[in-house]
Amino acid sequence: MWFFMLMPSTEEVVRSFPTARRVIYASQLTAKPRLLEPVYLVEIQAPEQALGGIYSVLNQKRGHVFEEMQRPGQAFPQCVFDHWEMMSSDPLEVGSQASQLVTDIRKRKGLKEQMTPLSEFEDKL
Repeated sequence: MWFFMLMPSTEEVVRSFPTARRVIYASQLTAKPRLLEPVYLVEIQAPEQALGGIYSVLNQKRGHVFEEMQRPGQAFPQCVFDHWEMMSSDPLEVGSQASQLVTDIRKRKGLKEQMTPLSEFEDKL
């Protein structure tokens, strides 16, 4: 009795890469992707004159103030990573906050601003 194990040639394996890539991209798009953003605990020691600028930056970054104590001297921030938080908006929904963030990142990296639609990953048979 003979047992054979047939191994695909390197050419056959390499030929399957584009198909595998399309399958993985399509599965990521259909899985309802979400973005995670880092959340930091920040302690800022600052004089009263700097509070306006600090609150302006906190509002831009969606920050929350837990406690306020004024100290003399220069503003001194100290950041510590706390946890990852899931953004509530959908990055595939046009106009959402997550979608705008994805568009800005793609623009900065020199990619097409619009994400590739799911129909581009279907077989062309």
